Amino acid sequence: MSTLAVQQQALLEALFAWPSQAAAQGLRAHASGVGASPQRGLLVYQSNGHMLAERALRAVYPVLMQMLGEASFADLARALWHALPPQRGDIAEWGEALAEFIGASAQLQDVPYLPDVARAEWALHRCASAPDRESAIATLALLTTENPQTLTLELAPGALTLSSAWPLASLLLAHLQGSPSLAELALQLQDCTAQDLVLWRAGYQPRLRQAQPGELTFLHALQGGTALEPALDAAKQLDFSHWLALAVQTGLVLGARRCSPPISEAKP
Repeated sequence: MSTLAVQQQALLEALFAWPSQAAAQGLRAHASGVGASPQRGLLVYQSNGHMLAERALRAVYPVLMQMLGEASFADLARALWHALPPQRGDIAEWGEALAEFIGASAQLQDVPYLPDVARAEWALHRCASAPDRESAIATLALLTTENPQTLTLELAPGALTLSSAWPLASLLLAHLQGSPSLAELALQLQDCTAQDLVLWRAGYQPRLRQAQPGELTFLHALQGGTALEPALDAAKQLDFSHWLALAVQTGLVLGARRCSPPISEAKP
C-alpha cells in the first residue's frame, strides 16, 4: 500500500475513533512532514461528523429524541457514529443499528422499551421510501363475486407489523399526535400493556396504529401468499368487516386481486 493510501486509511480510522486524543495520536503516526500536528484539523472533521450524525438521527427518531432529551440524544448519536460509522455514502441509510445499540447500552437498561421505539421509528423511516403501488379500490368488487379461496388483498407500500411487550403504539402516538395523553401512557407503562403495531404508507405519509385482535396473524398470512379465506381462518379474532372498512379508509388496503396458483397446480 502506498504512503498516501496509508495516510488516507489512517484519516478515515481517526475520524471515527474515540476519544479524540487517541485518534490524533494514531493519525500523527502517519502524518508526513516534520512537526506535523493534525489534531486541530481532526477535531474540525469530527465535529462536522458529530453534527451530521445528530441531524441524520433527529430526522429518523423524533420520538426517541423527545424521550431522551436533546443533550442525551446528541451523546447517543455521537456514540453510534464512532461505534458503527456509516458504510454507505447516503447518510439516510445510516442509523438502523440504533435499536440494537440502545439495547446493549448499560446506561439505558432502566428504560427497556426504548429499543422497540427505535425499531418502530426506523420502520416508519423505511416506509417513506418504499416502492409505490397504484391504488385499485374498484377491484374490491371481486370480494362479492369471486371465491375468497382464490383472492388476496393488495397492501400499501411498506406495510409491516411489529410486536412489543410494551405499549408501543401509545408510546409513539402520545409523542407524535398527543393522544393518548402522557398520563394515560404512564398507566399503560406501569401495567406493562403489550401492544402490536401496524405500519404502512398512505400516499407519501408513513402511518401507524395499534393492531386489532388477530390482525397480525392475518397480515402475515396475506404477505406470505395465503389466500383470503385461509388467512381469515387463521385469524379467528379479526372482525373482517370492521377491519376492511378501516383499512380501505386509511390506505392500508389498495385493492383485491386473484391469487397466483401454487407452482404444483400451475399448468405447464
